[in-house]
Amino acid sequence: MAQHIEIEFKNMLTEDEFSRLAIAFSFNEKDFHEQVNHYFDTSDFQIKEKKSALRTRYKHGKWVLTLKEPAETGLLETEQTLTDEEAAFLMEEHQFPAGSVKHQLKSLGIADDAIRYFGSLTTFRAEKKAENGLIVLDRSRYLSIEDYELEYEADEATSGELYFSRLLEMHQIPVRETKNKVRRFYEQKYRE
Repeated sequence: MAQHIEIEFKNMLTEDEFSRLAIAFSFNEKDFHEQVNHYFDTSDFQIKEKKSALRTRYKHGKWVLTLKEPAETGLLETEQTLTDEEAAFLMEEHQFPAGSVKHQLKSLGIADDAIRYFGSLTTFRAEKKAENGLIVLDRSRYLSIEDYELEYEADEATSGELYFSRLLEMHQIPVRETKNKVRRFYEQKYRE
């Protein structure tokens, strides 16, 4: 089973802050690569209720199915590679592929045949290695929204938090509540 812990820090940005950080990290337009996240849950949001998220993403020439769950530190990610056919069946026919993600869903008490496709979010992402981690700038489009986000994927939580705080302070960016992409997607899709 392919599992690992992801430790990341996030902050929403204004368009101006996004542009300033792109310049500060020497990103240009060709550094931004498109990735499309396709989100899934049950019709009664059992995955969301467990503060988890399920998505597929086509990246580096392959489909990856990822289940993210809360962990003591960071998020536990369970991943598996899908064929083009498996990804299509999952999105179009609700046929869940065998493998580690299905096994993990079962351990959470979620029936794979209840999983439904909810939609997609497109991100234009640039990444750069930084102090014990990875700096990520994201411009995301979903439904009628475009938003901007800074992420720092850290090797260790305490030093990562310190580095991220210094980074925001150095660029005079206020700390903002930042929900994950799937939550922002669902809130926009089902807002009242």
